[in-house]
Amino acid sequence: MLEGVNEYSILTFAAIGTAFFFDFVNGFHDSANAIATVVGTRVLKPIHAVTIAAFANFVGPFLFGTAIATTVGSGIIEPEFSTVVIILAGLIGAIIWDLVTWYFGLPSSSSHALIGGLVGSALVVGGLDAIIVPGVEKVLVFMILSPVAGFVIAFVLAMTIIYFLKDSKPLFINQIFGKLQIVSSTFFSLTHGANDGQKTMGVITALLIAGGFMSSDEFVVPTWVIISAAAAISAGTFLGGWRIVKTMAFRITELKPYQGFCAETGGGVILTAMAGLGIPVSTTQAISGAIMGVGSTRRLSAVRWGIGKRIVYAWLVTIPASAAIASIVIIIIQVSLR
Repeated sequence: MLEGVNEYSILTFAAIGTAFFFDFVNGFHDSANAIATVVGTRVLKPIHAVTIAAFANFVGPFLFGTAIATTVGSGIIEPEFSTVVIILAGLIGAIIWDLVTWYFGLPSSSSHALIGGLVGSALVVGGLDAIIVPGVEKVLVFMILSPVAGFVIAFVLAMTIIYFLKDSKPLFINQIFGKLQIVSSTFFSLTHGANDGQKTMGVITALLIAGGFMSSDEFVVPTWVIISAAAAISAGTFLGGWRIVKTMAFRITELKPYQGFCAETGGGVILTAMAGLGIPVSTTQAISGAIMGVGSTRRLSAVRWGIGKRIVYAWLVTIPASAAIASIVIIIIQVSLR
C-alpha cells in the first residue's frame, strides 16, 4: 500500500471519482433500456417505472455475482498496462461518447463505450501488446450475437403467446400481460444492474490495484465498491435519459403489453446468461433486438427499420469512436503530467 497521500494517490482518487461518474452516466444513459417497454405500453407512468428500475438496478449486482467485473477489470488490458492513467483516459473517452449519443437520442452501448475507451488508451501506450486479444474478441462476438439472440427469443415467445391466445379478447390479454410486464420489467432491470453495474466495479477494483491500495494477487471486488457502484448506477437510472427513452419506447415500433413482456423477458434471459458466464454484453443491444423481434411478429413494416439502422450504426461506431476519444485524452494527460 502507498504510504501517505501523494500525487499518484490523488490521481487514483480522481480516477475512482471519474469511474463513479461514468457509472452514474451509464445509468442515466441506459435508463431507457430498463423502462422503455413498460412506458411504451403505458403499463406504468415514467416516474413509477424509473423508481422500480432504480431499485432493481441497485439489487442486481448482489444477486448475480461479480464475474463480469472480473472480466472488465482484468480481461481486457494486460495487467502491466492497467495503470491509473490508462484507465482514467478510457473512462473519460466512454463518458464523452455516452453524452454525445445521449444528446442525439441514440441508444448506444455504455458497455462498449467503456471497453472501447480502455482499448484506445492502452493502444497509445503499449500497442497491441497492451491488449488481451481473446477478451476483446469475445466482446466483439457477443456484440453481434446478443441483439440477434434477443430478437429471436422475443420473437418466438411473442409468436407462442399469439398462437395460444389467438381466440382471447384483447382486453383480457392486455390486463394479464399488463401485470406480468411489471414483473418482466423488474427482471430486466435486475439483469441490467448486474451487467452494467459490474463493469464499473471491475474498473474501480483495477484502479485500487494500480494505485497500490489492493494486492494484485487476486482480483476480488470489495463490498464497499459493489454498494457504491450499485448506488451510482441506480441514481443515474432514476434521473433517466428521456431522449433515449422516446426512441426506444415509441419510435422503433408500437408495443402492446404482451410484446413488452416478451421483449423484457427475452432481453433479461440474455443478460442473465451472460452474467453467469462473465461476458460483458450490451444491455442496449439486447433490449433493442428484442423490441425489434416483437415488432416483427405483426409484420416487418411494423418496425421502423430506418430508426433501427441508426441504432445499428451507433453500435458499430461506439467502440472505435470511444477508443479514438480516449487516445486523444491520454495524450493530453501524458503531456500535462510531464
